Amino acid sequence: MRTAEFVTPRHPDKMCDQISDSIVDWALTRDREARVAVETLGGHGNVHVVGEITVRGDTDDLPVAVKKIVAEVTGRDDLHVDVAVSRQSPQIAQGVDLGGAGDQGIMRGYAVSETPNLMPREHELARSLCKHLFALFPHDGKTQVTLDNAGEIAVLVASFQSVSGKNLEEAMREWFSQTDYAKSGAEHIRFYANPAGDWTIGGFEADTGLTGRKLAVDNYGPRFPVGGGAFSGKDATKVDRSGAYIARRVAVDLMRERGGTDEMIEVELAYAIGVAEPVDIHVAAFKKDGAKEIITSLTKYDLTPGGIIRALDLRRPQYAQTAKWGHFGNGFAWDK
Repeated sequence: MRTAEFVTPRHPDKMCDQISDSIVDWALTRDREARVAVETLGGHGNVHVVGEITVRGDTDDLPVAVKKIVAEVTGRDDLHVDVAVSRQSPQIAQGVDLGGAGDQGIMRGYAVSETPNLMPREHELARSLCKHLFALFPHDGKTQVTLDNAGEIAVLVASFQSVSGKNLEEAMREWFSQTDYAKSGAEHIRFYANPAGDWTIGGFEADTGLTGRKLAVDNYGPRFPVGGGAFSGKDATKVDRSGAYIARRVAVDLMRERGGTDEMIEVELAYAIGVAEPVDIHVAAFKKDGAKEIITSLTKYDLTPGGIIRALDLRRPQYAQTAKWGHFGNGFAWDK
């Protein structure tokens, strides 16, 4: 059985991701060479932004910009916003200035043949259900989908703020009726709509959010190992972000070039801080008959941070969108 979850843009962690990535966009609007590494902590009337931003010119207007970003993301202008940001450490910058990676780490990317956008099926279903419910109930909420060993939907779970369990289940059943699974009927599915009871207190009023705490949602779901680094709040010199994006692009390219004979392509990259070329590259194709093939040639890709940035156009503001509904399978440059 396979299970994946998704959360709405009004979930506390996702609001923190969006705030952090909106700050990245703000910095790139000012300076395409901006260096950004910011974290957001939000909850109970307060939003704290901490990190490093290096741009040409001063950042005196940053607190005002962050206050506006917070209001746009949360829908509230009454939150106390605290900003503690400095410039990037010159000892980190000295390696990045020469084209090296902004940190060490391992990045993974996948392409899976089971869906049109080459993403895991349970992950896509959880996202689709979440989007459907959020369009009806635009609040804090989350979904979860479990597939049985035959690939059929076995369990649907949704918890959404400010909607009754009855209305929520009706909306879940409406979504199900529009899927390819509807022909099997819903009699065997367990529906859990607000299983802990209806609730009206959500977002930063009910819980604390933190940048980078929804890694499985941001990536490919819990079935697939990830490198461990968060994406949001970081410019593309940080290979946590750019390395993961190019790993996805390589996986997608290989899946399509190889004519659909593979069940999954897995790409793993590893970097050392201050070093441009990856220290490890591992690419494997898992075929539909169960065989595994190691792919050894990636010569057409420049896997240095600078090469990735140029190939995927990562110096332009675009990151607030990635923080809403996942970084992969949404038609970004690294998905095509």
